[in-house]
Amino acid sequence: MMTISSLRGGEDLADYIAQNYSGQVVEVGAGHVAHVALLLAARGLQVMLTDREERLLAGLKVEMDDIFSPRLELYRGAGLIYSIRPPLEMQLAMGDLAAKVGADVLVRPLMDEVAQLPGFSRRLVNWREASFFLFIRDSSNDRDNCSRRRDPSNSRRRGSHLKKY
Repeated sequence: MMTISSLRGGEDLADYIAQNYSGQVVEVGAGHVAHVALLLAARGLQVMLTDREERLLAGLKVEMDDIFSPRLELYRGAGLIYSIRPPLEMQLAMGDLAAKVGADVLVRPLMDEVAQLPGFSRRLVNWREASFFLFIRDSSNDRDNCSRRRDPSNSRRRGSHLKKY
């Protein structure tokens, strides 16, 4: 039996993502812990992991990619690009990438280092035991990314747990 390292609130983070996104999601900077990615895959999402080197992580393939010079084909079709504890520079690069492919961005910061991403509104989300920042493309920039969210008409329900930050 394989043991995976857990992340506090990881189950709740995976629940939030699975309830609000469908299809493909991408974890940037996968590192050495696949807890959230495994939970998302178990909930039926197509999960792609990226990091500086290609490898297997808990049975999931990690694609080699540099977020500062990303291969766009890896991210096209993703409704969400997320990362756990990324540094500020990486968050900014994720925002640039998400704007190009029409995805939302989710960041679970280590401390209080959270970027302002141009073209996105930033919300602090407290979902059960998980706290994270969700960056949603401003409606003036939003072409078709809402179609990849699970239920775009339910933004009032989703917004009920979001706090402007």
